[in-house]
Amino acid sequence: MTTHLTANPLETGGDELERYALEECVKRQRIDHRVSVLVISDKRCETAPKFAALGADVLIADLPEFAQEIEGRILASGRREQIAYLPTTLQTLPAELPGQPFDIIYIRRGVCGLRYPDAREVIHALKQRLRIGGKLYLSVLGLHSELGHGYADAVQPIEQRFAELAPALREKYGIRQPVCLYSERNLFMLLLEAGTSVLLTLTTTYGNVKGIAVRV
Repeated sequence: MTTHLTANPLETGGDELERYALEECVKRQRIDHRVSVLVISDKRCETAPKFAALGADVLIADLPEFAQEIEGRILASGRREQIAYLPTTLQTLPAELPGQPFDIIYIRRGVCGLRYPDAREVIHALKQRLRIGGKLYLSVLGLHSELGHGYADAVQPIEQRFAELAPALREKYGIRQPVCLYSERNLFMLLLEAGTSVLLTLTTTYGNVKGIAVRV
């Protein structure tokens, strides 16, 4: 199990998964000199500029209410020609996306806001948007993280798990909608059932769960 230190179970920036994805971008850039990346949920525009700095063309997909913030941060990054933004949700992605098929799809957050069967459909559809050999990087909220304390559906099977966090944690992290929390095995099965080949799953020190899969 690979671990890293972070005190915030919602924090994804600068973590092990991001490092793996950026390293993959570097490898592909050396070979193809053209890498296409889809970053899902990057409202602070933290991850997209890192891929762009490596020479990739990046599409950010995030909620319409974050449009102003994302557009402003893209402009501030100085990478306007390489980074585009599409206001959408995971379940309303258009049939064709700029840059598709992608070499890398990096999902920072959003999957846990879906019931497991819906998440499986979404990941399967995203897999179809990858090149053969393209890789999917996914981060989900961990059942065994702080977020799992007092979680009403903790004992439910993953297919039935969808509940609000305990009241104190809802306020602390601002997550007020029901979520599906994952164990590492749950994430492995999600990626497998969605039709990908799973390369790696890991649980961080504070219980985040992350995975890497490839389209074969």
